[in-house]
Amino acid sequence: MPRRMKDSGLQWVGKIPAEWSVERVQTVFDEVTVLNLHGMETRALKFYYGTIVSKNNFGIDDEYVARTILNYTLVRPGDIMINGLNLNFDLVSLRVAQVKDSGAITSAYMAIRLKDNVPCTSLYATYLLKAYDYRKAFHNMGKGVRKILSFTEFKKNKILLPPLPEQEAIAAFLDSVTGKIDALRGKLKREIDRLEDYKKSAITKAVCHGLDPKAKMKDSGIPWVGKVPECWKVNRGKYFLRLLARPTREDDGVITCFRDGEVTLRSNRREEGFTISLKECGYQGIELGDLVVHGMDGFAGSIGISDSRGKASPVLNVLDTDEDKKYLMYYLRSMAYRDVFTALSTGIRVRSCDLRWKKLADLVYILPPLPEQREIAAHIDAMVGRVNAIIEKRKRQLDALDKLKRTVVYDYVTGKREVPLPKGGRSR
Repeated sequence: MPRRMKDSGLQWVGKIPAEWSVERVQTVFDEVTVLNLHGMETRALKFYYGTIVSKNNFGIDDEYVARTILNYTLVRPGDIMINGLNLNFDLVSLRVAQVKDSGAITSAYMAIRLKDNVPCTSLYATYLLKAYDYRKAFHNMGKGVRKILSFTEFKKNKILLPPLPEQEAIAAFLDSVTGKIDALRGKLKREIDRLEDYKKSAITKAVCHGLDPKAKMKDSGIPWVGKVPECWKVNRGKYFLRLLARPTREDDGVITCFRDGEVTLRSNRREEGFTISLKECGYQGIELGDLVVHGMDGFAGSIGISDSRGKASPVLNVLDTDEDKKYLMYYLRSMAYRDVFTALSTGIRVRSCDLRWKKLADLVYILPPLPEQREIAAHIDAMVGRVNAIIEKRKRQLDALDKLKRTVVYDYVTGKREVPLPKGGRSR
C-alpha cells in the first residue's frame, strides 16, 4: 500500500512519512565547544571534499599546527561538522562531514554532537544534513553580509527523525549505494588525472624537442629541457618579449587569467568567489590576442592568450612579441608543469610564486624557427582539443554521478523513497 504522508513544515522537504517526527535541532544536538587549551590532542583535523581528515596527510607545517591547535575544538568519532562560513560564496556544497577519529579542528566550523538518549543515529543525521547542504537549506539560516551560520541560529531550525530502525536502515543503504557511486567517481577522476598528465607531457615534449623524431639534436644548456633540434635558438625573454601597458577604457569589463590557462572576461565564466577591488589602481587594458602571464599564479598554469578586450589588475603581465604567441604560451606552461617557476621562487607565500616581468625577461627560452613554432602550436592545439573533449565527457559523467548521489540521499533521508527494513520493521 502507498505510504501515508504528511507535511513536514519545511519548504525544501515537503511531505514526509506520517510516522516520522519533526524536532527542533536544539532538542537533538548540543554544540561542541571544548577547546584544546591544554594541548591534550595533537591530531589536527580539516575539511576535505566533504570528509574530515588529518592535516598531517597534507604536509602542513608541524610548527604552524602546534601554534594553532590549542585554539581548536576537541571532537570525537560521531560528531558532525558543519562549515557555516561564507554561505553566499558557495560554489561546491560540501559543508557537512562526520568525524571518524578523535582530534581537534578549527573552532571556525560548527561542531555538533547528539544528546544522550535521543533516538537518532549520527550517520543518518550526517546524511540528512548533507541533504540540507545539497538543497542549499543552510543558506537561508545564515546571517550577516557574508551569510555565516552559527549554532545560535542553526538550533532554532528543524530536523527530521524517522523511527530509529528506519534511520539505521537508511544509513546502511546509503552507505552501500553512495560507496558504489564514489568508487565510480574515483575511477573517472583517476582517468581524468591520467589524461591531464598525458596532455602536460605531450605539450612539454613538443615545445622542447619538436615534432620530427629524426631531427639532429644538440644540448640546449637548460637542465629541464635537455637536447633540442640543432636549428633551434636559445634566447632570454628580454630580447624578444615586450611588456605592454595599455590604457583602460570606460566600458572595459574585468579580465581574469584562470589557472587552466583561459584568459577571458569574468562575465564569460563566473562572477562569484573573487576579491573585489574598491579602487582599480594600476589597472591596464588587454586586447584580444595578448599573451598574458599571471604574476602570482603563473606557476600553476595561469598563462594564456586573451580571447577578449577588457581590463585587469597589474598582477597580470601583458606581453607582445614577434615570435608565435601560442608557441610561447605552451612553452611557458611547460615550465609551470615542470615546476621551473616554483624552483625560482624566492617568496614565502604558500601556493604562490612571484613571476613578474623582470623574472620573465631574464628567463631562457627555446626558439624554433617561426614556421616551426606555428606548426608545433597547431599540433598541440589539435592534441589538446582531442584530450579536452574526452576530459569534458568524463566530467559530465562525474556531474551525473554527483547529481545521482545527491538525489538518492535526499529521496531516502526525507522519506520520498523507502528502504526495506529488517524483520520486525514496517511491513510492505
